[in-house]
Amino acid sequence: MFKVSDFFIMLAVLISFFLSGYLWFNGYKEQGIFTALWVPSILAFGIYFKVSAILARRG
Repeated sequence: MFKVSDFFIMLAVLISFFLSGYLWFNGYKEQGIFTALWVPSILAFGIYFKVSAILARRG
């Protein structure tokens, strides 16, 4: 099911999510929003490569 790369992607998402919350609540609102935009980008990146790998295995 899950591969090591999936855990690294989820770790990157969690770090980005918590970092953006930290920045937001400590007064760095613009930096927090910028960092929060990374979350869907990282997820999309991971999904793209996961689907590409599945399609490559199907042949």
